[in-house]
Amino acid sequence: MQEKFLGLTPPMGWNSWNTFTWNINDQLIRETADVMVNSGLKDAGYEYVVIDDCWSLKQRDEKGCLVPDPEKFPNGMKSVADYVHSKGLKFGMYSCCGTHTCAGYPGSFEHEFQDAETFASWGVDYLKYDNCYKPIHVEGEILYKRMNLALRNCGRDILFSACNWGRENVHEWIQGSGAQLFRSTEDIQDSWESIKRLALSQIEKMPYSGPFCHNDIDMLVVGMHGGSNNEYIGQIGGCTDEEYRTHFSLWAMMNSPLMIGCDIRSMSEYTKETLTNPDIIAINQDIECRGPYCVPQWNNPENVLSLVKPMADGSLAIGMFNFSDVKSEMSLQFWDMGLPASAGVGLEVYNCWTHENEGQFFERYVDILEPHGCRVLRAKLVRK
Repeated sequence: MQEKFLGLTPPMGWNSWNTFTWNINDQLIRETADVMVNSGLKDAGYEYVVIDDCWSLKQRDEKGCLVPDPEKFPNGMKSVADYVHSKGLKFGMYSCCGTHTCAGYPGSFEHEFQDAETFASWGVDYLKYDNCYKPIHVEGEILYKRMNLALRNCGRDILFSACNWGRENVHEWIQGSGAQLFRSTEDIQDSWESIKRLALSQIEKMPYSGPFCHNDIDMLVVGMHGGSNNEYIGQIGGCTDEEYRTHFSLWAMMNSPLMIGCDIRSMSEYTKETLTNPDIIAINQDIECRGPYCVPQWNNPENVLSLVKPMADGSLAIGMFNFSDVKSEMSLQFWDMGLPASAGVGLEVYNCWTHENEGQFFERYVDILEPHGCRVLRAKLVRK
């Protein structure tokens, strides 16, 4: 029943959790859908509007079905889905492989096929499937395979987001489960240290991500500035705009889904420009979805991470990231990218944040990165 290309590239959209956690309702989702369209986010590629945890009652009905909270969603979920669809967007929801969700609402354990049919009847297009309250005697791999079968046989195309936080070596078996994306990290926080920690934790897992099965480094915190109602995620300060751009660039280079977590109804123009940068999004959405490789840093290897991603058109996407608190020199040696000086081949470089051509370079590219800053380039081969 599935579309041929469902999940080919990393999904893009918005999720309610990072900012709103439990404080969600019908009006919020409708207003968010409106802004997705009116702000240009939809035109930039964002298409999913996803309700996270805390949307249901604490008990199932007499038939064992999940019940939307009538105070939060008085017209039911199909009404919300219909509104989202009327905007040309897709609608997502949340459940859990355990007996309860992370916030204590009914999970889908032993109700997988029933819940999948319920979601389909409501018009759901995306399911985030969490890992809380999982019975200890059942392997997560079994439970994610079970929900995959339920979704693929529910009569509707539903993108499957497996959120097991990187437990049980998920990267080794997730492709066989049928999920189109898999969480491989702890929950993100609205802080530079969290962004840095999550990104560096995924270096060795990059080869496991690819078309139809994407490594999800968690939702974006771009533009939140400490605006969560959850203390763990972050309520004070957050990150600088420059740090958010580095965060967005890292997630794009590493082929992570781009799921916005801020309140887009009040986002700044700077935040909108960050989230809709077409050159950065194009790197993330490249049709081949090849994972990047690391290029050794001859200077400051402890401070600077350099990633190179081969693109479908033969060009290279290059991301250089300064994780230190001081300015750091970055040095990209073309030899390490398969371009020896003897070949007489160099790179013509385009800066994806300034949208300017920087010229032609041979043998190496050297520059200085600001603290917590980045440089993202698109480079094509040229001959002397």
